Amino acid sequence: MAKTQVEVITSVERRRRWSSVEKEQLVAASLEPCAVVSALAREAGVHPSQLYKWRRQLCARQGAASGFSPVQIVGGTAVPGLPAPVGVIEIELAEGTRLRIGARRQEVTNPVSHAGR
Repeated sequence: MAKTQVEVITSVERRRRWSSVEKEQLVAASLEPCAVVSALAREAGVHPSQLYKWRRQLCARQGAASGFSPVQIVGGTAVPGLPAPVGVIEIELAEGTRLRIGARRQEVTNPVSHAGR
């Protein structure tokens, strides 16, 4: 009969409890420019998805802005006597500055050969 080695685990590992301060420090470090979340998580001994979850929770709790601003669509403001602008977006910023973005039609060619069709 062959002998087999058996490992007996006698200790019970519990989940680590992270304080709010520890979570906030890790989240702040993960928001730094050029921070690598997976490396930070590995150093702290947590899974990266846990760190991302803490980021979502803390940002939601702090009422972080979504990155979008309210938009108001206004009817045509064409100047009398001039043709109406086509493909122009005009953005008026809070301090009164206006930003106009015009579209220029460019011909786009597909570099992929369609010979196989």
